Amino acid sequence: MSTFKGALIGCGFFAVNQMHGWRDAGNVEIVAICDRDPERLKIVGDQFGVARRYQDAETMFADGGFDFVDIATTVSSHRALVELAARHKIPMICQKPFAPTLDDAKAMVRAAQDAGVALMIHENFRWQTPILAVKAVLESGEIGEAFWGRVSFRSGFDVFSGQPYLAKGKRFIIEDLGIHSLDIARYLFGDANRMTARTRRINPAIAGEDVATMLLDHDNGVTSIVDVSYASKLPEEPFPETFVEIDGTEGTLRLGKDYRLTVHGRSGTRISTVAPNLLPWASRPWNNIQESVALIQKHWIERLALGQAPDTSGDDNLKTFALVEAAYLSAEKGMTIDLADLLG
Repeated sequence: MSTFKGALIGCGFFAVNQMHGWRDAGNVEIVAICDRDPERLKIVGDQFGVARRYQDAETMFADGGFDFVDIATTVSSHRALVELAARHKIPMICQKPFAPTLDDAKAMVRAAQDAGVALMIHENFRWQTPILAVKAVLESGEIGEAFWGRVSFRSGFDVFSGQPYLAKGKRFIIEDLGIHSLDIARYLFGDANRMTARTRRINPAIAGEDVATMLLDHDNGVTSIVDVSYASKLPEEPFPETFVEIDGTEGTLRLGKDYRLTVHGRSGTRISTVAPNLLPWASRPWNNIQESVALIQKHWIERLALGQAPDTSGDDNLKTFALVEAAYLSAEKGMTIDLADLLG
């Protein structure tokens, strides 16, 4: 496979993980980085040996010399940067949440489609090793046909110290974390057509909701519950593990703490550990997320080389984004939302 040259926009908290992932990919070289903060540019540029450093994305695109761009900025800047990449016909990865509104997200997808370039959303949670293991069990038929599921992320971990902007937005946990959990539900159980949600703000020091419970009706008849919390004070902190429960016609699956996977099905009961790998640059407890970053970036390069759409393309992610919008709308109005009304 030939070497791909990339550019990174945004040198903040999470982008460092992406730079490590690109360095480990083997056939990728990040040749340019961009950030409005010169100090962050220097830190990332020096750490990863990137000479071309920009404080202005327009100038970086004008200079060119790269095959794709990784947009790792906050949500308010995404549409302008996606449309800028589209104008230059550069394939792009965009960090989640994709856009501030569903209309913005649709416009960004259209811009990439009109330009004929690939757009992938960095929806990495479905690429976590334990989630991939759950998917493999479902596809094996060991527990039969799934009819009920739960995707749960409950924690009291302080996410605000590393990302203080999370405490300031009117939307918090559904937009930042719930979007991942909803995407996992889509990945495991298929697309959903109806959403009912309830939210709470427990932490008085933040502006948005930090607890959400969502009920999904899936097209194939599966009912799932997606629940997320950053207000749960547990005896053992499970961050950043996602727990999964699935009932099927021939058995059950439970993914619990410490990546313990219990499958009870046609051939009996088996228990295994499906822990993520600890990459050389990773650190606990973040290694589960960090490994998924490397895996989704590997997927992007493989699909880019083949000229095929990535699994978490912009078009696909509209369905996950619509679930986020439906959750907020349902919680606000106290009613069930039909997804067809949002997606059109």
